[in-house]
Amino acid sequence: MGDTLEFNEIYQEVKGSWNDGRLRFSKQNVVYKSSKTGKVDSIPASELNAAQWRRVCLGHGIKLSTSTGHVYKYDGFRDTDFEKISDFFKSNYKLELTEKDMCVKGWNWGTAKFSGPLLSFDVNDNSAFEIPLSNVSQCATGKNEVTLEFHQNDDTEVSLMEVRFYVPPSQSDERQDPVEAFAQSVLSKADVIQATGDAVCIFKELQCLTPRGRYDIRIYPTFLHLHGKTFDYKIPYTTVLRLFLLPHKDQRQMFFVISLDPPIKQGQTRYHFLILLFSKEEDINLTLNMSEEDVERRFEGKLSKNMSGSLYEMVSRVMKALVNRKITVPGNFQGHSGAQCITCSYKASSGLLYPLERGFIYVHKPPVHLRFEEISCVNFARGTTTTRSFDFEIETKQGNQYTFSSIEREEYGKLFDFVNAKKLNIKNRGFKEGMKGKIDEYSDSDDDQHDAYLERMKAEGKIREEGNDTDESDGESDESFNPGEEDDDIAEEYDSNASASDSSEDGDDSEDDSAKKKKAKKAKVVKEKKERKPRKEKKQKDTGGPKRPMSAYMLWLNSSRERIKSENPGISITEISKKAGEMWRQLGKDEKEEWEIKAGEAKRQYDKAKKEYAESGGGGGGSASSSKKESKKSAGKKEEKKRKSAGADKEKERGGGNDSFKSREFIETSESSSDSDHKSSKSKRKKPESDEEEAVSTPASSEEESD
Repeated sequence: MGDTLEFNEIYQEVKGSWNDGRLRFSKQNVVYKSSKTGKVDSIPASELNAAQWRRVCLGHGIKLSTSTGHVYKYDGFRDTDFEKISDFFKSNYKLELTEKDMCVKGWNWGTAKFSGPLLSFDVNDNSAFEIPLSNVSQCATGKNEVTLEFHQNDDTEVSLMEVRFYVPPSQSDERQDPVEAFAQSVLSKADVIQATGDAVCIFKELQCLTPRGRYDIRIYPTFLHLHGKTFDYKIPYTTVLRLFLLPHKDQRQMFFVISLDPPIKQGQTRYHFLILLFSKEEDINLTLNMSEEDVERRFEGKLSKNMSGSLYEMVSRVMKALVNRKITVPGNFQGHSGAQCITCSYKASSGLLYPLERGFIYVHKPPVHLRFEEISCVNFARGTTTTRSFDFEIETKQGNQYTFSSIEREEYGKLFDFVNAKKLNIKNRGFKEGMKGKIDEYSDSDDDQHDAYLERMKAEGKIREEGNDTDESDGESDESFNPGEEDDDIAEEYDSNASASDSSEDGDDSEDDSAKKKKAKKAKVVKEKKERKPRKEKKQKDTGGPKRPMSAYMLWLNSSRERIKSENPGISITEISKKAGEMWRQLGKDEKEEWEIKAGEAKRQYDKAKKEYAESGGGGGGSASSSKKESKKSAGKKEEKKRKSAGADKEKERGGGNDSFKSREFIETSESSSDSDHKSSKSKRKKPESDEEEAVSTPASSEEESD
């Protein structure tokens, strides 16, 4: 037999909900890892003292009891697993796996037994049901009655609210009330937070991001008390999953994140993470409300009675010692700016994404923690709004997708190398080599493969850096600029524009520059002079002519409308048309033929009436003449608009590049005084029509003289 036994899809009951995970039996211990939270329960083999095999709702289950008083229950085994597990327990744990039957009679009276953290209700020495006392939130007593209330779990569709036990009076011992004894046995193991005694220490006015506000944090031996102006929260240390200490991107602040399961509640809002924000410059002198002997005995050198240092260091040290969990900090990842995080957006808000050694965490709204074990694949996608950023998508094995958008493209190389080093599946490259099983899922590495997207992103990053160095603010996108091919042309174009702007005042620029300037102006004139096509006039309806005949369906509908209303009282107009359409489709050919004959007769009468109306002069005379008059009027108005626009264009051309306005008389006198200009205007008139665009840029005085 092997050294280990492993089982997948084994369920553990947590406050009324079934959480699946993996269970492994080894020679040294029993390890269960939850797939939902990643929490690991390790039971040393030396502490096991009893094991039971039971038939439960999810097949078969194992109940393990330890010498420390803890009880662990795991369900989801098959019937064929009994012999294999029993042999393993005998050979490695020297423990016999006994079969225990459950009582299914449905009786509601029996014996209540308290065995460690469980309350067992037995009928004829067989257990009917068991209640984990850690799920009890309140215990109330009455006359011969005890009421147990339970913590609620958001993951369950149906929750058990309370259970009532009738406790008959005892005849043997009159000194002790059996109801009070029952209640005390429940409360001794129940998860009821009672603020008894003084707090170990108090931190005043700490800034909290979720839940938002400033809170006084009071540290008690078994729970954490957040006291704010509006709300109070009591957080047992048993609900703390992980602790994170994350540096802010500005290097002046620190995030301290506490992961909680189950979350703290405020109305319908659930807070799975408690996020505190500290300034690195803020210091504190802390004194614990305990004697030095108690501090040494309780914390074993992790804390001292008097401590001083940064505020975030003191809070993290105290929490680490009380919760007894490690603090997770960012690993070796460094982004483009040298920070250990990446600025991005998740949903509607901006935040920071921290690549950790075993997962990703996003701070802060809403906080997200994703472990590598629950990630199916990641994807690098181009940003939807701009090419200067990209999106990082994470898909989990449960089918959920998280998209972190607006990441600067300079971060792509660093993030890609990190993901590749952690051997996560990258969706862009497919799944040809991975996905061979849960153990070897991320075993294959693709470091030597050429990634075209990575090369392109790096090249675009270099282009952007060069553009920032040369201070190019042209307003065009990066894709329209190809370095090495058009640098010289672009430089000449900018130089020609600069010289053209100077020469408009001095008048001594070169011929090449003036030619380029003219070409640019010509293109603009051609683009501006685009005429729109005239709209087609609508035909006026002839109201005096005969009406068009109805179809066979409409004739049938008019005759059947009242019948449909009487058969369906209260039916609306739209429902009548729907009902009529269904009835028409169900009619046979013979029934439809009757109405089609009537429709054909109506069509023949319409054609005859229309012919007589046209012969009598209807539909032509008055309406046609009036429409012609209106068309002539509209045409005249359009011609007047064209003349006005042409005159405005001429006035603009006369202005040319001169800032001052010249009247027509001044232009005529100045042009008539020079014979040379008169000759040049005649020569321009004799040019062919292909040079019409150049004539647009000549002075308007030459055209007037030619007239």
